[in-house]
Amino acid sequence: MTSRSIPLVPPEFSSVEEERRHRKERLAAALRLFAVHGFEDGVAGHITARDPGFQDHFWINPIGMPFSHIRVSDLILVNDQGEVVEGEHRTHEAPFSIHSAIYRARADVQSAAHSHSIHGRAVSSLGEPIEPITQDSCAFYNDHGYLDDYTGVVLDEAEGKRLAAALGDSKAVILRNHGLLTVGTSVDAATWWFISMERSCQAQLLAKAAGKPIYIDDASAALTHRQLGGEFVGWLNFQPLYHQTVRTQPDLLE
Repeated sequence: MTSRSIPLVPPEFSSVEEERRHRKERLAAALRLFAVHGFEDGVAGHITARDPGFQDHFWINPIGMPFSHIRVSDLILVNDQGEVVEGEHRTHEAPFSIHSAIYRARADVQSAAHSHSIHGRAVSSLGEPIEPITQDSCAFYNDHGYLDDYTGVVLDEAEGKRLAAALGDSKAVILRNHGLLTVGTSVDAATWWFISMERSCQAQLLAKAAGKPIYIDDASAALTHRQLGGEFVGWLNFQPLYHQTVRTQPDLLE
């Protein structure tokens, strides 16, 4: 494999340290991508990665730092009590309450992404799911939950548990009057699902504003979900975005 080759299978690791570094690099790039896609809204929004050595700890972006500035060295490690145990920056209650509850409920989840993206917020206010009106939206067919009320900013354990319950076994959840959240077995997949879900929301809003969408039938939607909704597909779709980001913003690896 040459230095310019891009592997098209998920990597294997020889040590926890190697895997930790890999996850942090993907996490820093994911945050840069959120900035590029306009998913940043003040201090709202966060992506996390479970630490491979301490399953009840996770890495997260520090509060108040622009997504476009985040480097690997800026990421902070938070324990199961919400305490920063590594890093020089701070977090706050909302991301801890959300992400800690998800990691407790889902042993398979290694990363979670949440932001107040504009089209996700719009769809979240309508009380409707992502509908099977395009090929891409079928990745979420019968594979996303809905938190059906809004009680304010998620700042405590009980609210986090409600969110995790609404997510269930799916890859994503719509938070009513709030936005979107996606999860994955890798930072790569969780981030791609968020980007794809936001785009699906945008397509849904545009289609309904223009007329009456033609829906994909249930059998075809289910088949397309099996073809496009798996974790490997999520991981794979993130690869060109990651390599483009590292090539154009190499300082993120510092």
